[in-house]
Amino acid sequence: MSISRAAAAFGALVLAAACATNPVTGDREISLMTEGRELSIGRDADEQIREQMGVYDSPALQAYVEDLGHRLAALSHRPNLPWHFAIVDSPAVNAFALPGGYIYLTRGILAYLGDEAELAGVLGHEIGHVTARHSVQAYSRAAGAQIGLVLGQILVPPMRANPYGAPGWVDAAASGLGVLFLRFGRDDELQADRLGAEYAAAGGWHPEGVAGMLATLGRIGEASDRRGVPNWLSTHPEPASRVVEVEPIVAALLRAGDPGALRVDRAGYLDRIVGLRFGDNPEDGIARANEFLHPELRFGLQFPAGWEIRNSAAVVAARPAGQDAYMVLRLVEDAGDADLRALAEREMGREGLVAPGSHTTINGLDAYLGSYQRDVDDVGRVHARIAYIRHARRVYVLAAVVPVREWARVERDVDRSIRSFRPLTAEEADGIVPNEIALHVAGPGDTWERIARVAGAGTVEAATLAVMNGYAADDPPPPGKRLKIVVPGSLK
Repeated sequence: MSISRAAAAFGALVLAAACATNPVTGDREISLMTEGRELSIGRDADEQIREQMGVYDSPALQAYVEDLGHRLAALSHRPNLPWHFAIVDSPAVNAFALPGGYIYLTRGILAYLGDEAELAGVLGHEIGHVTARHSVQAYSRAAGAQIGLVLGQILVPPMRANPYGAPGWVDAAASGLGVLFLRFGRDDELQADRLGAEYAAAGGWHPEGVAGMLATLGRIGEASDRRGVPNWLSTHPEPASRVVEVEPIVAALLRAGDPGALRVDRAGYLDRIVGLRFGDNPEDGIARANEFLHPELRFGLQFPAGWEIRNSAAVVAARPAGQDAYMVLRLVEDAGDADLRALAEREMGREGLVAPGSHTTINGLDAYLGSYQRDVDDVGRVHARIAYIRHARRVYVLAAVVPVREWARVERDVDRSIRSFRPLTAEEADGIVPNEIALHVAGPGDTWERIARVAGAGTVEAATLAVMNGYAADDPPPPGKRLKIVVPGSLK
């Protein structure tokens, strides 16, 4: 036998051994992962997820999601898998599945679902990814990508560090969790939508919940939390457009059953999520209106009014909507007791900013403040005002970077913001609690703006409240309807 014929024969044997029946379609397909290996991967990754992301501390909500999940999984094409369901402590709006039957919802997604039928739709969708072995296929593809990432880190040393301002997925990939957040293909998503609707209807939930959750989640932008967990739109292609494609499936399921017997349960779902933490965890710093507070590091500051604040693992950034002005706060690593002037001039010198600054004090804290100008590609000449501030044996950099043509307009606001950096007393730090979900009944003539400002104490934008309740930002809130709002949490 020739070498080529032997190789072909060996390949045929491998392919034959690697074929498996897809539990959903019944088709024979190539699979290089046994079910035992699938379960092992899920168990190992579950430990990592629980350690790095944390499980949300609400036994009642955890039990609720686990109960619904197990009821749906029992109706799936793989009911005998050892299914596991958990809410992870992330403000990102997402859900994801691991090989072997491990399903996770972020606490962030619970705030955007409108009723129990939508929750069943999300759980059924993720169960569908497992039963159709999408998660196995995605994991296999991602394993190759991770090998490439590791090789890149060995061969190109700069890849080892997360560059200043790098997107959150860099952290996720570096930590090994990046394999969870790769996008499924459109065909896989459509199949998971169909399975989610079928499992929900079989369990007695209205399958329209799948379309409802897709419509709402389609309005949510691509973003990540500080652990690198992305929002739904980053990992699930075109959710809004898939609503049209899932509707005929929903209609067929309704014709085949008794629509009047199917559950939606909006009231019960809303009651269960009252008090749900929304947004940042105070342990990571928290934004309230234009104020940023960090009770663990014991400092606070106010950004200019109307500027949007983004809190990430590396920096806190703020900017006015639609304008090229930025303020950024970051911690200087390993600054220790370094002289502020020497530290500032060394860092600024690396950026080509050589104009001298001066020592000052900001709310009793030692600081070094300088103003610089430089040319930036595609922007032109920018003005930078940068403060190095020492607090509790740490050094923080608070910088504003604004095109020179805009500087006069924002200079006063920037200076006021820099001068607002202050220590927090122990009493103030202890009093900072998370924002949380509450309920509000819309009154006649109510607008999202008024509800956000008055009932919600300005904790989130009006457009966010609209999307959380399943409406476009320009749809008025219906009078008499019970709505989700976000309010400052109460002291525990």
